[in-house]
Amino acid sequence: MITSNLHYSIDVIKEEARELVKKGLVSPQQPIYTLCQYIRQGEWVCVEYELEDSGYLLRDRICDLMGCQEWKND
Repeated sequence: MITSNLHYSIDVIKEEARELVKKGLVSPQQPIYTLCQYIRQGEWVCVEYELEDSGYLLRDRICDLMGCQEWKND
């Protein structure tokens, strides 16, 4: 069995999410599981565990993960 030595801290995951939003690849309103498209398949399970340990659900919005504080008025 091959195990990964990679550890994704919640801070690294948040920063990756911010970068993807900044580049316009994902929207802050999309669910967190959208990020799996941008993380290598074998590494996603590590990200999932870290998110779970930090109290996030994959259906939560990316904005919740990033701690968005800007709100656009309609």
